[in-house]
Amino acid sequence: MLDGLNAWQLIMSGDATLFAIVKLSLAVSLSAVVLAAVIGLPLGASLALMRFPGRSAIVVLVNAFMGLPPVVVGLAVYLLLSRSGPLGNLGILFTPTAMIVAQAILIVPIIAALTRQTIEDLWIEYRDELSAMDVGPLGRITTLLWDARFSLLTALLAGFGRAAAEVGAVMIVGGNMEGFTRTMTTAIALETSKGNLPLALGLGMILVVIVLAINAAAWGARVWSERQVG
Repeated sequence: MLDGLNAWQLIMSGDATLFAIVKLSLAVSLSAVVLAAVIGLPLGASLALMRFPGRSAIVVLVNAFMGLPPVVVGLAVYLLLSRSGPLGNLGILFTPTAMIVAQAILIVPIIAALTRQTIEDLWIEYRDELSAMDVGPLGRITTLLWDARFSLLTALLAGFGRAAAEVGAVMIVGGNMEGFTRTMTTAIALETSKGNLPLALGLGMILVVIVLAINAAAWGARVWSERQVG
């Protein structure tokens, strides 16, 4: 009870350490979502609208990668970015950039898979019209992505939720360094093991609020898109 009260006091007093961790976490997760969206949205739309050899295999892989273990992704990125790895000369291991890359890899399949399903459903409705207008593949992708923008917001929010709650991959590639690569999830794990429960609880409260806000935003986006269609 006392730990919970102390945690609440940390939040209300604007504790510098606590909010520095929150700020870094949000910056990393939002950047990862932007990077993943740049890759996942056109990938998902292309899989929905195009037919080519190996498409089914890619769809299966994308769906399977939605359940990728974060520690495996973290290990793969670590090996790529380590000094002996092929991208070691970039020197970004144990930096926020490496954490963004790891999180983006985790959420690209989520965004791509949800985008594919959304665009496939929308293509059924627009197929005759776009075919009659002789719109090319790129035009179809652009048109349907724009028309489905409210529905696709749900996919982006789902990706952000996965990124914000992730701990394994960012701990491996970020190193959990105080003031530099420590996020909410890694800090909660560390502070709990150290017995610093007020800080861990404070971060946990904020993380729960963020997750609830994400789900509320996703629900609101879905309702909004349905009203737009209606």
